[in-house]
Amino acid sequence: MKVYDLHCDVLNKLGKAENPIPFEDSPLLQANKKALEAGEIALQVFAVFVSEGFPKEKQFMEAIRQIEFFHTEIVGKHENVVAIYKWEQLQTLQEGQIGAVLSLEGLDMIEGDMLKLKFLLSHGVKLVGLTWNGANEVADGALENSGTGLTSFGEEVVALLNEQNIIIDVSHLSEKSFWDVLEKAKWLMASHSNARSICDSVRNLTDGQIKALINRNSPIHVVYYPQFINNSKKPVEIQDLVEHVDHIASLGGKDLIGLGSDFDGIGEFVLGLEDASKTQNFVEHLLKSYSTGEVEGFTSRNFGRFVKQISKEE
Repeated sequence: MKVYDLHCDVLNKLGKAENPIPFEDSPLLQANKKALEAGEIALQVFAVFVSEGFPKEKQFMEAIRQIEFFHTEIVGKHENVVAIYKWEQLQTLQEGQIGAVLSLEGLDMIEGDMLKLKFLLSHGVKLVGLTWNGANEVADGALENSGTGLTSFGEEVVALLNEQNIIIDVSHLSEKSFWDVLEKAKWLMASHSNARSICDSVRNLTDGQIKALINRNSPIHVVYYPQFINNSKKPVEIQDLVEHVDHIASLGGKDLIGLGSDFDGIGEFVLGLEDASKTQNFVEHLLKSYSTGEVEGFTSRNFGRFVKQISKEE
């Protein structure tokens, strides 16, 4: 069953490596091309992520370098990996092709400079997370307690993203930032977040947040990181992740659920879901509780339906 995965950190790994890592089949990558093919991934979102510890003066150039890796190493060297610049391209992907999308995970690297953001967006970015876990010039992240939320500059950023029909990703926002963005964003989603009532983590969504996203018809994609699935149990099993799907569905979000693995950004794994090649194990577990049509919704159709709305305005 084909799968759309809304988050991986392959580009960050390529950027940090001392020696070149081949995207084709490197065992250092949980979401290398062969693993994506084995897992029947038809769409993979590749995040540009520059860690908060990276020297401030070099962050923007590092973001550019990761975008270059996307165009040269991910798309440029593999005929069956197709860069998605408009969402309508999803409808034209052929059997065996993998759509590749650029996202930004946090905007620390723009340092409050709108021109830097515009430059990054011009390279095909379709999804933007305003923060990682800390605070920046745009908003507070999930681990920031200042209570600032979305800044005045952040409001300008959201307006630009709205103008360009770019999806805003709420996965790493603080609660205050989440509610601020909810009021102002045209298109938004959670690319890799679970339910906080099942697993108490600030990176997960409260029931109130989940219901607010459902009311906005915004996708909620579950993440595979054990600490966000069950942080009191080891090993974490696939059924534990299914519980998050069940909970979101119980709140009315069945038609908005999707997948966001966070592969290559995590160092702990769900048993039986250690890399992208194992993705169909998750599909098989979902099929025990849901119909084929419902699971196809989770794996690709829900998100496909969402971006069809965006395509009308691109």
